[in-house]
Parts: sequence; structure tokens; C-alpha cells
Amino acid sequence: MSSKSTQVTITISFYRGWLVAFSAAGMGLVLGILYVWSVVKGGIPASWGWSNADMALPYSLMTVFFAITMIPAGRLQDRFGPRIAILLGGFLAGLGCIICGLSGSSLVGYIIGFGAFTGSGVGMGYSATTPASIKWFSAERTGLVTGIVVAGFGLAPVVLAPLTSWLLGLFQSTDAAGTVEKGVPMTMIVLGVITWVVVGGLSLFVRNPPEGHLIEPLRPGLAARPRRKGAEVHWRTMLRSPQFWLLFVMYFIGAGAGLMFISVASDLGKHALGSLAFLAVVVLAIGSSSGRVVAGLASDRIGRQWTLLIEFVVQAVVVGVLYLMKGGSSVPVILVIVFLLGFDYGTNVAVFPAACKDYFGIRSFGLNYGLLFVAFGAAGLVMPWLNGLIKDRTGSSDLAYVIVIAMLGAAAVLSVVSHLVGRKRTAAVAETVTE
Repeated sequence: MSSKSTQVTITISFYRGWLVAFSAAGMGLVLGILYVWSVVKGGIPASWGWSNADMALPYSLMTVFFAITMIPAGRLQDRFGPRIAILLGGFLAGLGCIICGLSGSSLVGYIIGFGAFTGSGVGMGYSATTPASIKWFSAERTGLVTGIVVAGFGLAPVVLAPLTSWLLGLFQSTDAAGTVEKGVPMTMIVLGVITWVVVGGLSLFVRNPPEGHLIEPLRPGLAARPRRKGAEVHWRTMLRSPQFWLLFVMYFIGAGAGLMFISVASDLGKHALGSLAFLAVVVLAIGSSSGRVVAGLASDRIGRQWTLLIEFVVQAVVVGVLYLMKGGSSVPVILVIVFLLGFDYGTNVAVFPAACKDYFGIRSFGLNYGLLFVAFGAAGLVMPWLNGLIKDRTGSSDLAYVIVIAMLGAAAVLSVVSHLVGRKRTAAVAETVTE
């Protein structure tokens, strides 16, 4: 009597592009460390003697270095690939945190460490993750993939905020006078080491696709195909194009409105929630992350400008409701407003890089988007300052609400103009090809 053994082979295939995209999103969870400065700031002991302006300085400078570094980092990514830029960015981001920890209570140490080093590192890592991911996919998935990658940065507060709060308590100490002080220095050192480990590990899975690679089919049963070649625009030519400046102004307005009022809505949530104030931060982060994915996917279906048009209109309505809520409101209403502000903010950081790739190509995307991202950095500097100036001069922020709503209305109009300009350019390119 003989027995026959049957060998069963199971093949599991996973498109490499998805591994790249989700690894990039995973790195965003630690490179999004800029979003947890409010937690660190809350743990700074009074004995350090920092004023409120001092506590804001490291974060403010970080946003500046973040935006500025995007330009040379994008150039580095375009020329040498994403891994070098990511590893260098992760190293600088972690090193900056460790410099803070070793600086004790020195404000200069935090300005140099968190502001310059960590800010530059985050900008360098951010500049490389999106280009490397979208190069693996067809143009029809640009928005979705971009949304997934930047969603990692948006979710960073959900992961890092409770971790940072726990570390501050873990390393707290009691001084000679019996005052309990949070362990800020050790917390920063641990965050720096975590950044090194996560970025270093996940960077192994991120690379550009090889020459001649085949794009994953959009639907099962379809054959894989080469990437469709699109227009590649040099950065000098891009800066002379009306489309770039339309996108630049819209990005400035959309990001500026979010950056100006997210803190207002978050504070409302914290006051209403009391001991559950962390929910406002979590809801804001979830809104921001979901906005990045949903808006990215929607922009693939209905177009970038129509997605932005809807976003600008919704954002104007939300800012108007926020103005009416200055006297307070119920917790559910406040959380909905916080979610929508985060959602609108996330829409911007997903749709604009996708639009940049659509109009100016993928070959120089790192540098081109770095130049467009200057709009985000400028908004972070100008709009909160404008809000403070208006409040100092008039005693309230009422005029700021009116100005932002008017600006969002103008951005909605510009989104239609941008669509018409883009359609005209596409028609001209198609006519040239047929000739």
C-alpha cells in the first residue's frame, strides 16, 4: 500500500509600491514630531524661567527650517534618490531632539536643536517620502497615494502625544524645594532615539522604482503597463507659469486659514472637555489624516481643483461657525468643528503635491514641490502673526475671521481659474502631440 504526498504551493504577491507608500507613512508618525511641541511645552518647568514667547520660539523656527529645507532636500532627492534624503533627515531630526535633551534648560539649545536641526530633518524626510511613493503608481492613483503618505504625519499626534506625555511623567523629578518637575530633557533624548530607529528601519523599504517597471493595474484582470510619460517642467519654467502662482496663492490661503484657527478650535475643545482635553487633539489629528486620504482619493476622481473648490467653501463655512461659537457651544458641536478644521487642513497637504506632480511632472517633483511648499511656510509665519496683530490693535479677532473668510472665497474663485488654465494647457499639449 503506497501513500502519495501532495505538495501545495501558495503564492502571495504584494505590489512593491504599497510597501513603499506605507513605509513612508510609518516614518511620518515620528517625523511628525513638530505636532507634539505643545505637549513638550506644557512640561517645561517654571524654574527654567522661559516666557510664553520663549516657549513658542523653537516651534516657530522649526516651521521656518522645515519649509526652507524642502527646497534643497527636494533637489537632493531628485538627483540621488529618496533613501539618502530620508536617512539624513531622520538623523538630523533625532539629533535635534537629543541636542535639546543635552542642553538642560538652555533656550538656545532648544532653538538650535528643535528649531534648526529637527526642523531641517523633518523637511528633508518629508520632501523624499511622497515622490518615492507616487513614482510606483499610475497618475490615476496620485492623490490616493499622496494622501496615504502624508496621513502618517497627520496621525503623529495620536501616537506621539500620549507617548510624550507618558515619558514626561516617567522621567519627572522633585527638586530640593519639593517641586515636581517633568522630565523634559530625557523625554527629548528618548524621542530622538525613537526617531533614529523608526526612520532607519523603514528607510530600507523605500526606494525609487527601477527603470522600465510596470505599473500595478487599476482593476484585477488588467495587464500591468509602463508608466505613462507626462510633461516634465524645469523649475525655472514652472516659476514663470501662471498655474504655479495660482497654486501658490491657494496653498497660502488654505494652509493659512487652517494654521490660524486650528489652535482656536483646539483651545475651545480643551476648555469644554476639561480632563478629557486630549480628545480635542485626537479628533483634530484624525480629521487631518482622514482629510488627506479622502481628499486625495476624491481628487483622483473629480479633479484637484474641484476638490479644492469644495474644501475652500466648506472651510469658509466652518470658520464662520467658529466665529459664532466664540461664546462656547456643546461638546459634540465643538468636536465636529475641530474635526472639520483638521479635515480641511489635511486636504491642502494632500491635494497640492498631487496637483504639482500633475502639472509639472515627476522627474523634478522634489524641487518643484519644495518651491510650492514655501507657500505653506509663509502662511505659517504670516497668518498667525496677522491674527495677533489684529487682536493687539482692535482688542478682538473679529476682523481676522472676516479677512480669512474673504480670502477663502477668493481661493474658491482661483480654483476655478486654475482649472480653466490647466484645461487650456492640457488641450495645447494634446494638439502638439497630434501634430
